[in-house]
Amino acid sequence: MKTIASESGDRQAAPNQPKVKPNHDKIDDAVLALLHLTSFSDGRDEFASVRAWKGHDWDALTRLHEKGFIGDPVSKAKSVVLTKSGQERARQLFEKLLCD
Repeated sequence: MKTIASESGDRQAAPNQPKVKPNHDKIDDAVLALLHLTSFSDGRDEFASVRAWKGHDWDALTRLHEKGFIGDPVSKAKSVVLTKSGQERARQLFEKLLCD
């Protein structure tokens, strides 16, 4: 769906485009699957963590944090930590949504 910015900066549907209501749970699943795609191990032994590049929609990242799948995305870091449950869920969604 094409969007245009209003004078206030809000995004609105372009004229003649049907209005649709995004399903945030589906968006969150897709973003979590993509986080798995860009994940990497950081650190060693007991200090190891799994991180992923956070170049995704900020609202989705906030919701994933609230659901306990990722650490707080609000930081200067360019990546975010995936929790243990987030790692597992991200792997499952990656296989379900993005693999044959």
